[in-house]
Amino acid sequence: MPASFQCELQTALTAVRQAAIVCRSVQSAITTESLAKKDKSPVTVADFASQAIICRRLQLDFPNDPVIGEEGAAELRLPSGAEFLNRVVRECAAVGVAASATEVCDWIDLGQTSEYHPRFWTLDPIDGTKGFLRKEQYAISLALLINGQIEVGVLGCPNMPFANKPDGTGVLAWAVRGYGAWMQPLSEPDASPTRINVTQVSKTADMRFCESVESGHSSHDWSGLIASELGIQLEPIRMDSQCKYLAVARGDADLYLRLPTRKGYQEKIWDHAGGVLIVEEAGGKVTDIYGNLPDFRHGSSLTHNEGMVVTNGLAHNAVTAAIKIHAPAEKPGSTVNG
Repeated sequence: MPASFQCELQTALTAVRQAAIVCRSVQSAITTESLAKKDKSPVTVADFASQAIICRRLQLDFPNDPVIGEEGAAELRLPSGAEFLNRVVRECAAVGVAASATEVCDWIDLGQTSEYHPRFWTLDPIDGTKGFLRKEQYAISLALLINGQIEVGVLGCPNMPFANKPDGTGVLAWAVRGYGAWMQPLSEPDASPTRINVTQVSKTADMRFCESVESGHSSHDWSGLIASELGIQLEPIRMDSQCKYLAVARGDADLYLRLPTRKGYQEKIWDHAGGVLIVEEAGGKVTDIYGNLPDFRHGSSLTHNEGMVVTNGLAHNAVTAAIKIHAPAEKPGSTVNG
């Protein structure tokens, strides 16, 4: 473990691993029950329990660090959310975090910071909630940013395969700036870490790309045109969450395209920060669709960026050029993917 940010990394790994136990418990007994947030995306018991557990650990070890997280406890504090909250409390207790309902809500709300700070964490307790509900891919994403630069990035991917390990082992991946990218079986905390690297494929026609399962998250029509422009023949890998970042970082795929589905949409920092540094430290490159580096200095949103392009770095300019060639014509009031 690197001397730089050793304490922060250890805290992040411990917190994400503990949160993953809760997520697996909830997913194994999944029901259709969920709360509906204002944006209509499903939120499960695991989202809240995961955020509570991670924010609690961050508060204990780094009490002065703010957290920009995805969830808030407002729904849980309402009388209508009492039963749901009780389930969250029970899940926390099952992993050794016994607390009152009020304490759990307070931990969740530690992640309600939205403003930029010189030093802060950003957290997505379950990235890819729909994949989680389908019992497919999802990730727990945590990153530490200092002066707008990601210094520590961690992804817990409970359903990602790990080499020749049995299904269900999962992957815990991390990076500290300047120290490479690493992974370890999520279920084996004492296993030796394995260094991960992007592929060395430089010919775009030989590349395989990742994209979101649902076209609501990334424009599939647009990515199809880009694939044709680049001569890509292989079928895309479609999965939810920042597992796509890990897929590129460890060489399962060569590029990941997250293309805007509507004009003006602003990416949330928690949807990317954990994965960005892992790809970069594995030798890859991450920019927005215009080739600009992601700018994490504007609170909870990437207000100065549009979409995201993640590659092994060897043909990044060719990919962004193809995106520009096939950019949809804009019409007043229209969405990017029509």
